[in-house]
Amino acid sequence: MNMKNGLKTVIMLLLISLVTACGSNTAKEAPSPSEGTGSEESSASKAVEIEFWHGLGGKLGETMQVIIDDFNNSQDEVIVKPVIQGNYEETKQKLQAAIAAGDPPAAVVAEDRDWAKKGYFKAMDEYIAAQPDFEPDDFVESFLIQGKVDDKQYFLPLYGRTQLLYYRKDMLEEAGISPDKLATWEGLAEVARQMTVRENGETKVYGWEPMWNHSNLIDATLSRGGKILSDDGTQVLINSPEWIETWEAFRNWIHDEKIMRIHFGGQGWEYWYKTIDDVMQGRAFGYTGSTGDMGDLDFSIIGAAPQPGWEGHEAKPEAAGVYAGILEKVDPEKQEAAFKWLSFFTNRENTAKWSIETGYIAVRNSAAQDPAFVAYTEENPHFKAPLQQAKTASPYFIDPTNGKITDALQLAADKVEIENKSAKEALEEAQKTAQRELDKFLGKQ
Repeated sequence: MNMKNGLKTVIMLLLISLVTACGSNTAKEAPSPSEGTGSEESSASKAVEIEFWHGLGGKLGETMQVIIDDFNNSQDEVIVKPVIQGNYEETKQKLQAAIAAGDPPAAVVAEDRDWAKKGYFKAMDEYIAAQPDFEPDDFVESFLIQGKVDDKQYFLPLYGRTQLLYYRKDMLEEAGISPDKLATWEGLAEVARQMTVRENGETKVYGWEPMWNHSNLIDATLSRGGKILSDDGTQVLINSPEWIETWEAFRNWIHDEKIMRIHFGGQGWEYWYKTIDDVMQGRAFGYTGSTGDMGDLDFSIIGAAPQPGWEGHEAKPEAAGVYAGILEKVDPEKQEAAFKWLSFFTNRENTAKWSIETGYIAVRNSAAQDPAFVAYTEENPHFKAPLQQAKTASPYFIDPTNGKITDALQLAADKVEIENKSAKEALEEAQKTAQRELDKFLGKQ
């Protein structure tokens, strides 16, 4: 018995020694917080992770992901997790549901002035003021203004778009005409007359093709000094002389002189591609189209230029931005993180990079001095036109009647461009309709 008890005691002592030794070795092998994996885990745990919703696909989506990766790799304070939505409307629907559920993303590619007024979005002015290198004055003014609601910056422009002149530079050279002739609408019309080719009473080559929509006519009117609303926002001015003279000029060019035409109707974007195809195939000298068209054009034969003004007037076509906002009902640290991300996306280098990769307009004036942008535009001079135009552009019209004024303008444009109705008659009718809708809106406030 005594020997058995002694043996048990020895075995127990050996086991205790082994456990103690293992524990000691484990403690020695564990890295300190300042070493290796522990440091990485500590940094990751301190980083603020935010969701960023957007509905961009194709080349836009690919470029967005590259810039997100650049941001995440450039610092260890914020991690941006993109959540890709189907489209703009789907994004808004899901965002509304997320807000109602109390679980919105930190930032989203969206802009809604009514939602900003309802408190869904956070104003960024305090962040802008606290970041000396943000330089809001460097932003293209027309883009930055559109992101303001009640004089507060609720949305930041990510990129912009506008309508440009696209023309056959080979046809211009053959005719011995300088591109400078396109600097006014009067000059463009004269070039269009020279470029128009008729055979047996039929027009074979048109001098110009405005794009079907009211937007081209609005741009031309703003470039004559016209306004949509009075400065106090109470009067619709779309029957002023500037409007009537501009729209009547286009009616004359399309229907009387037949030096211009528009494609209209069809399925989806059919009219758009028919217009582009006319120019590419030499059935038209040029057309007015979007910055987004650049990927569909052959710039070995196509030139691009800003839209013109009328003689004695500066060109002031609209330029619209695509915006991002920060949500109100998220943690303050996530709001701050979201601003860091949006600030990174809109810095000079990245807005220039976005423009080069996608063809859309950079939102900072200084992008024109970015080395990569300078090198690219030297090889692709047509690429200078969008940013050049944006510098003098008018902010995109925000219709207070939820689209009723722009609907009236679209109807009037069709009457002038398609039905050959006089501009005065079409715009007088549109003004009455638009004023009635504006009065209804103002009466509700």
